[in-house]
Amino acid sequence: MITQNSNHANAAAVSAPDYDAIVIGAGFGGIYMLHKLRDELGLSVKGLEKGGGIGGTWYFNRYPGAKSDTEGFVYRYSFDKDLLLEYDWATRYLEQSDILAYLNHVVDRYDLRRDIQLNTEVTGAMFDENTDLWTITIANGEQFTSRYVVNGLGLLARTNIPDIPGLGAFSGNLVHTNAWPDDLDITGKRVGVIGTGSTGTQFIVAAAQMASHLTVFQRSPQYCVPSGNGPVDQAEVEQTKQNFDAIWDQVRNSAVAFGFEESAIEAASVSEEQRNRVFQENWDKGNGFRFMFGTFADIATNPDANAAAAAFIRSKIAEIVKNPETARKLTPTGLYAKRPLCNEGYYETFNRQNVELVSIKENPIEEITPAGVRTADGVEHQLDVLVLATGFDAVDGNYRAMDLRGRGGKHINDHWADGPTSYLGVTKAGFPNMFMILGPNSPFTNLPPSIEAQVEWIGDIIGAAERNDARTVEPTKEAEDGWNATCNEIANMTLFPKVDSWIFGANILGKKRSVMFYMGGLANYRAQLAEVKNDGFRGFEFDKTPEPSFA
Repeated sequence: MITQNSNHANAAAVSAPDYDAIVIGAGFGGIYMLHKLRDELGLSVKGLEKGGGIGGTWYFNRYPGAKSDTEGFVYRYSFDKDLLLEYDWATRYLEQSDILAYLNHVVDRYDLRRDIQLNTEVTGAMFDENTDLWTITIANGEQFTSRYVVNGLGLLARTNIPDIPGLGAFSGNLVHTNAWPDDLDITGKRVGVIGTGSTGTQFIVAAAQMASHLTVFQRSPQYCVPSGNGPVDQAEVEQTKQNFDAIWDQVRNSAVAFGFEESAIEAASVSEEQRNRVFQENWDKGNGFRFMFGTFADIATNPDANAAAAAFIRSKIAEIVKNPETARKLTPTGLYAKRPLCNEGYYETFNRQNVELVSIKENPIEEITPAGVRTADGVEHQLDVLVLATGFDAVDGNYRAMDLRGRGGKHINDHWADGPTSYLGVTKAGFPNMFMILGPNSPFTNLPPSIEAQVEWIGDIIGAAERNDARTVEPTKEAEDGWNATCNEIANMTLFPKVDSWIFGANILGKKRSVMFYMGGLANYRAQLAEVKNDGFRGFEFDKTPEPSFA
C-alpha cells in the first residue's frame, strides 16, 4: 500500500494557497523582493502595505528636513545597471521627496503596482503545520494564504511615543515625525520638538528657518558633524555613472557601504597634529559615517582613538556656538559611539535668536499642558505645534506588534523573551518559510546594499526550495544560536554597547537591552551568506514531501 506523512496527506486535501508568497511592506526591501520573486522566480506574489502609497519609511516620514544621511549616489538600488545609468540626482543627499519619487519610479518601471495592495495593515501571521501554509490577517479581518511570507516591515518603522504626563491634553498640533500630516505647515508657528537623534537634528535645522520660535527639548546632547550637502551638477553625475562598476564593487566589499574608502590607519600611529588635520579634512568633506570610519580605523573600537574624535567635535561645538551656556548643554561628555550623525549647520542653528535649548536631563518635562510644555523650573513653554522626534521601537518592534506565530502557535514574543534573534538576519527557527529583510542581527550599514544582499539571498534559498520540491525551509536553533553568539562577540569588540542607544533597544522603556546588529561589515556579511549558500544552505532543514512507498 501507499504510505505518506500524515501532515502532508492532510495538506493534499486542502485547496491551494492564494499566493506562492506574500511580501509585507513596500519600502526598499519589499519592492525589490516582489520583483525578485515574481519576475525572476516566476512565483505568484502579493505585496501588502499599510501606507496609502509605496515607500515605507520614506512615505511616512515627511517632516521638514527629512532626508537620507547617506550620499545619494549609493542610496539606491544597484541590481539593474540600466536603472543606475538612467536615473539622475541633483544634490549630494536626497530629500524625502526625491527618494519617494525614485521608489515610485522603480515600482512603475517593473510594473509592480498591480501586485501591491495599499492601505492594508497586517495584524497577524500564523503558520499551519497541517498544511505548511501561512495565513495572513489584515486589519479588516480579511485573510490570505501563502507558502512563503517575507517581512519587509522596516528597521525604523514602529513609532515610539513617550509616556509623558498630559500628552493628550495639548490643544495645539501634536505630531510624531513618523506620521507627519501633508497639511501641517509650521511657518510662523511656535514649535517645540522633543528629541535630538537623527530625525530630531534634521527637523531642528529645517524648522528653525520656518518657525517664529523653536524650543528644543534635548534628551541627550549629540556628536554631530557637517553633512557637506549641496547641489551636484550634471557633469559630476555623468562622471559618477561612468564609475559605477568600481563604486559598487567598493561598496559591496566595504564595511559600512557608504561609498568612501574606510581608513586602515590607527589614530595612535600618527601625531596629534596629523590626527587633527585628518579630522578637519573629513569635517570639511562631511558625513557622519565618513568621520567615524573614514578618518581612522579604530574610532569605534579603541577608547583613546574615540576620545580624540570626540574631543575634536567638542572643540567645534565650543568654536561654533556663541552662547557658552548653550554650548555647554549641547556638548556630549561620553563616548562617541552612537549611530554617527551629520547635518547642515546643526550647531550653528542654536545661534539663531528664535531657537531656545532646554536640557530635559537638567530640567525635566513635568507635564504637557493645553498650552504647551511645563518643565521642572515651573516655566510653561507655550507652543502651537509639539513635535515628537522620539524615534522608533527599532528592528523588532513591528514584529512584536503583530500576532506572529510559528510552529505550535508559539508567538514571536515567546521566542524573543531575551531579545530578538535570527539566523543571518533573515530567518528564524520555528518559523518555516518565513523570511525577514533587515531582521534582527542584520548588518549595521548603509541600508540599500544590505537590503539587496538579503533579498537576493532570500531569492536564492526560495529558488532552491522550489527546485527541490521542499515544502518548508527553516533554520535550526543551533545555527541561530551560533549567529547570535557571533553578533554578540563582534559587538562587544566595539564601543557601541557601552552607550545607551536605539541600536541596542535602550530608547524603549522596559525593553531588554540586547545586540540587534551584525557589526562585522557588509563585505564579511556577504561572505557569510555566500559560504552558507555554497555549503548547501548550511544550518537549514528542507522538509520535502515523502515519495510514495509501496509495501
